[in-house]
Amino acid sequence: MGVERTLVLLKPDAVARGLVGRITTRFEDAALKIVGVKMAHLDADFTRKHYFDLEERLGAEVYNTTAKFMQSGPVIALVLQGVDAVAKVRQVIGVTYPNLATPGTVRGDFAHQTKASSEASGKAVMNLVHASGNSDEANYEVDLWFGEGELFEYETLVEKFAY
Repeated sequence: MGVERTLVLLKPDAVARGLVGRITTRFEDAALKIVGVKMAHLDADFTRKHYFDLEERLGAEVYNTTAKFMQSGPVIALVLQGVDAVAKVRQVIGVTYPNLATPGTVRGDFAHQTKASSEASGKAVMNLVHASGNSDEANYEVDLWFGEGELFEYETLVEKFAY
């Protein structure tokens, strides 16, 4: 591919547990550049826009549980840029269910909930991070979360020496 941008949300559990710096460091260590950042509380309308197809794909119960969790506290939105950024971010964070995530990934190291425990408790899977699943989704999410003038261009040392 090439250089691309993607959206990452540090979910309410990441913020509440004080893992923002440690997670962000993982992305920077992977040569991903932060070009946009903001903290926000999601309201019902914005949550619906962000998860516009979740109910259709996985049902009302999954959507409602996810929406309630995402509105339970502040999130931090990051736009990351780099070579194959979408795939690289997904590699750094690990698979959706923390108990299946490889050690060394964000979810494998810091999240511990299983799908079964989530279903039994009726709570969303607290897996710390949302990341765009593909380039089209990334473009939609970056445009939804960040307006003109909120994304920045600059050169990092990694870009200067590695690209």
